[in-house]
Amino acid sequence: MSRPILTTQLRHESDLVIVRRRAKRIAQLLGFDARDQTRLATAVSEIARNAIIYAQDGRAEFLIDGDSRSDFLVRISDRGPGIADLDAVLQNRLPGVAGQGITGARRLVDRFSIRSSPAGTCVELGKALPHGSIGSSPGGIRAIADLLAQERSDDPLTALREQSHELLQSLTESHERQEELARLNRELEDTNRGVVALYAELDERAEQLRLASEHKSAFLANMSHEFRTPLSSILGLSRLLMDRTDGELSAEQERQVRYIRQSAEGLLDLVNDLLDLAKVEAGRIEVRPGLFTTDDLFAGLRGALKPLLTSDAIDLVFEDAGDLPVFWTDQAKVGQILRNFISNALKFTERGEVRVAATHNPSSGRAEFSVRDTGIGIATENQERIFQEFIQVESRMSARSKGTGLGLPLSRRLAGLLGGEVRVESVPGEGSTFFLTVPTDYGEDGSTDAPPPLRARKSALIVDDDGGFRYILRKILAAEPLIHVVEAANGEEALETIARQPLDLVVLDLQMPVVDGFAVLQALETGILRDIPVVVSTSMPLDAELRARLGRARFVVSKETLSRKGMLAMVRTAVSESRSDG
Repeated sequence: MSRPILTTQLRHESDLVIVRRRAKRIAQLLGFDARDQTRLATAVSEIARNAIIYAQDGRAEFLIDGDSRSDFLVRISDRGPGIADLDAVLQNRLPGVAGQGITGARRLVDRFSIRSSPAGTCVELGKALPHGSIGSSPGGIRAIADLLAQERSDDPLTALREQSHELLQSLTESHERQEELARLNRELEDTNRGVVALYAELDERAEQLRLASEHKSAFLANMSHEFRTPLSSILGLSRLLMDRTDGELSAEQERQVRYIRQSAEGLLDLVNDLLDLAKVEAGRIEVRPGLFTTDDLFAGLRGALKPLLTSDAIDLVFEDAGDLPVFWTDQAKVGQILRNFISNALKFTERGEVRVAATHNPSSGRAEFSVRDTGIGIATENQERIFQEFIQVESRMSARSKGTGLGLPLSRRLAGLLGGEVRVESVPGEGSTFFLTVPTDYGEDGSTDAPPPLRARKSALIVDDDGGFRYILRKILAAEPLIHVVEAANGEEALETIARQPLDLVVLDLQMPVVDGFAVLQALETGILRDIPVVVSTSMPLDAELRARLGRARFVVSKETLSRKGMLAMVRTAVSESRSDG
């Protein structure tokens, strides 16, 4: 049984505003929440618009339908020519946007039916009443009808204001959901980067051990054999005893075996750190420089060290790195040093925070990383001793924070290997700050054979479909403040940019979707575009055939071996040759 609330005629565009407002008002009086009110009003206005556009005559009936399970129902009917291919509309098979109003309205409601013939079309949109709605009783429906009769509902301007408010509220909610999704994605990326960084370091360490086993000196080979073999035997035998392979153990025997195993594990850790130090001293560890940003480094550390945060009383904070340049050094070793600093800080901090930050000194070309904690601190007389092998300062937290005493000495040796240094500042009872200072360019010798900085403003276009690599190139070129950087994600965007504005340089990738780098090079062969120098950066093998195809390029460089210093030198040379440098 259907109980009517009111009926609205649909003849003019202004009626569309009125019917939307009435649908929302009735939904509000029936107890629907704000989201369902907006969905119902939107669905009704979409169908009402079709009735006005295609039939110029129709009506919208608002009613309560059903007995046991009541629905708020809006029936919109017209006397137009009908829909020629209703199935195609419902299956969304029509070209363009045709029929999308009907399919969109269908998704916004719980109940939807449509009948169409040459005599007209009738659409019913329904949604189940909320629990406890006054629309469930005849008296409630009469009260709603009387209240609507007293209200002015034919003011299109007021209705448009309400609709704009609804749109603004929806956009705000959508923005909040997007921010939450972005935050979750960042956390997931940080975790993934941490896992990737750990696997990368494990692979590197495995490779180092393999090479060391082939080329190491007799001393290191003897150390590895004479210490590791018996320790492995002790650990294996203790596991057999703990597993009761040859019979039960008494409680006292089990305690003794556990102590043996713990001592063997501690000794094995000591041997591992000692061998790392010996390899550094013997020059067995190779520095593998590569391009990376501080954001990438911090993201990997954040993901890798999150499991060490076992107390809610301590916060691990990574400060925004700001405008630090791209690094050309060994990321794994920088990360190993910082992980050592951070893990020590977490061990000796009971509450407060561990804060990681980075700064850059352009005049010296060096970056300084700091790890500051609010822990127990280190007395002045011990601040240099902790960088000596096997030194562990006694404190009230020493018993629960056992270590080998080799982590900080190893960190100092690794920093020296990268051309940097480590130091500490500390106040007992207030906390400590460990510093790592390294050159941003590994092997930077301060030579001045590169072209001098520019004297006039230049424009450079970076063309690469890899957003991360565009970011690295942009950070590298930030060292030259007179270069204005423009970006394009593919060759098509690049050609549009080149046609739109004058450029002094193009840094071009080759393998891109839509239009590749080879097509861009060919386009730059004509007219005044021939004067624009091109630097090609690619991951393709740089064989003779490829270089022959890139004859137009001023410089060609592999992405795998690209250095910050080398890229700046190429860019300065290229833009200096393009036009007068002022």
